[in-house]
Amino acid sequence: MKRFLIIAVLALVLLVLAWFLGPGGYLVINDPQKSDAIIVLAGSDADARYWRGMELLQAGYAHHLVLDSLSGIAYGRSFSELANEFVARTAGPYAAQVSVCAMHAESTKDEAPEAHTCLQHLQPPPRTVIIVTDDYHTRRALSIFRNRLPQYYWSAAATQNDALFGQPWWKRREWAKTYLTESQKILWWELFDRWQ
Repeated sequence: MKRFLIIAVLALVLLVLAWFLGPGGYLVINDPQKSDAIIVLAGSDADARYWRGMELLQAGYAHHLVLDSLSGIAYGRSFSELANEFVARTAGPYAAQVSVCAMHAESTKDEAPEAHTCLQHLQPPPRTVIIVTDDYHTRRALSIFRNRLPQYYWSAAATQNDALFGQPWWKRREWAKTYLTESQKILWWELFDRWQ
């Protein structure tokens, strides 16, 4: 029994070392597949995520783009109103293929069921969807959406945000904070939230 315990502790230490000595690429999944729809998750760098989604839409990766919008007010206007105006100004001939969906969720786990509601309003309802989010967030977002909404086939497209994350993660303080925070969130998701 003692020998088994020593081996288990050593294996755990090696796993932790491999996780923290890796450059951070484990967090990133960037392999969008041709799909029925694209969903751009709300988040820290909404403009970059939107433009990445539009790039995929224009390249024919999907027929429709759903832009998640945070709930809330800025300068007397809702974020959804601001997002709709932004889409009207920037989507050009693709504007009819883009819809804004107001979200009240404060976490990716809670965003998934709201995203389902938004996707069901598309005609015809999609079966395959690309998630667009920040590069460091792709692995967890993809895992959450596959778990919470298994009726869809999911793929992910990463948006790079050099201010928040890059590789190797230990080169900049902000990258390290993002890597450690996202690692903690992945661990929490895999050990606890996934099973609720």
